[in-house]
Formats: sequence, C-alpha cells, structure tokens
Amino acid sequence: MVFSLFRRATPRPMAAPQRASVDQDLCVYAIGDIHGRDDLFAQLLERIDHDIAARAPARARIILLGDLIDRGPASAQVIDRCLTRDWGGVSADFIAGNHEELMLMALGGDLDALRVWRRAGGDAAILSYGVPERILDRGIGTEILRALTEQIPHAHLAFLNAMVDHVAIGDYWFVHAGIKPGVALEQQRPEHLRWIRSEFLNSRAPHPAIVIHGHTVTRDVDEQRNRIGIDTGAYASGMLTAIGLQGGERWYLRTSAPQATPAA
Repeated sequence: MVFSLFRRATPRPMAAPQRASVDQDLCVYAIGDIHGRDDLFAQLLERIDHDIAARAPARARIILLGDLIDRGPASAQVIDRCLTRDWGGVSADFIAGNHEELMLMALGGDLDALRVWRRAGGDAAILSYGVPERILDRGIGTEILRALTEQIPHAHLAFLNAMVDHVAIGDYWFVHAGIKPGVALEQQRPEHLRWIRSEFLNSRAPHPAIVIHGHTVTRDVDEQRNRIGIDTGAYASGMLTAIGLQGGERWYLRTSAPQATPAA
C-alpha cells in the first residue's frame, strides 16, 4: 500500500497563489526533491549563491524539502555536501521526506521497510555508500543492512535523525509532501507531512498559509491558490527547482541543460 504512493500526479491547471509574503530583509529559498542528483544540487546552490549576492538581503535562508536520497546515483554525496558545505552565514533547514523515513526505518532493522525502500529507489542510495552490488543481488535483508551500517558515517545518521518535519516563515509553510487540510501545522502528523497525496493535492480550500512542497512530480512548478509544488523530477528530468521569496516577491531558479539519469 505504501509503495502505491510513489507516483506522478495529474496536474490541475495553474492558478495564481493567494498573496503571501516574508520579511523584506529576508531571502528564502526552498529546494525540491534532489533524489541523489548531487551534480544538480551543486549547480543549483551556485545559482542561489549568485542570486543572494545580487539581491544582498540582510538575511538568507535555504530550506531543503526532503527526499535528498534514492533514485539518483549520489545520495551519500548529497548528504555530505549538506554537512560539509560552507553555508557562508546562510541559515539552512533540512526537512525529512518519506525516503529518509524509509531509510531510517530500514536502518533500525525493519525488513519490511527495507523492501519498500528498495522498490522506491533505495538501492541507489545503498550503492552510493559503497555497499557491493553483489550483496544487493543476493537480496538478503539482514546482510544488506549489516553492510550499509558498516559503511554509513555516523555524521550522516545524525544528520538524518536531526531533520525536521516542517518550517514556517511568514505566510508560508514548508513541508515535504503536504498537509492534511483543516489541521493546524503544529497538529499535523508526520505521516501526513511526508506521505499525503490526493487529499492535499485535490483540496481547493484555503490553508492558513501557502504550502510549499515537493514529493509529487510535475513537469514544471505546480502553482495553485493554496499551495506550490516544486518537485520537477530531478533524478530523471535533470531539472532541479528552487523557489525564491523576499517580501511579497516570488521567483524560481532551475538547473539548466537537463541531463537525465536512469531511475533506480
């Protein structure tokens, strides 16, 4: 049942989001699902750095919307970049996605979660940590988890466990998948924030804030009156997208010259 949630949405027609803002002296950038494409992540961070320099705000903040891992070839490298990058005074927030949840459940010894994680692209993440492919081919869950546990740095585990469920700034809520309509942000359950799909995507009801999310792949940014989806399927499309916010302004940054990588 969980695996059925990994699918693309049929997009609705675009609709201008309701008016919303953050502080005028603050630039906020939210990055959609990276899914192991460290090459695109590095490129987009460079674009964001140039954009911050051009706008010269008093403060800047970068939010990663989760699903940093799986499917693309460099999950370990993405997490390493998050840990070792010189953020240059920019605040960085890391939201947990459903893929990080599955990885942590598997590492906790849940073999059912391991099977779901592997079907959802987890093999790519496991290989990125140097686990030999022959161990994956044998398909023995305990052996796979033992090999991965031996390879994954403690700093990466600490990073994954420290990821947050949501971020609220100004008139925006930042989450991985979405929210359960009609429920206050502080009362949302983690499974809604990381896994929800149809109930959230199909809702036209106004939320207390504009919800910026990833999780559901669309060909381009999915702007609706109550939400903005920015998962443009980077692992396969080569297009990783970020939204920028300052005062009442909203804009988008993307990677260029898309180059697809096979989905795991």
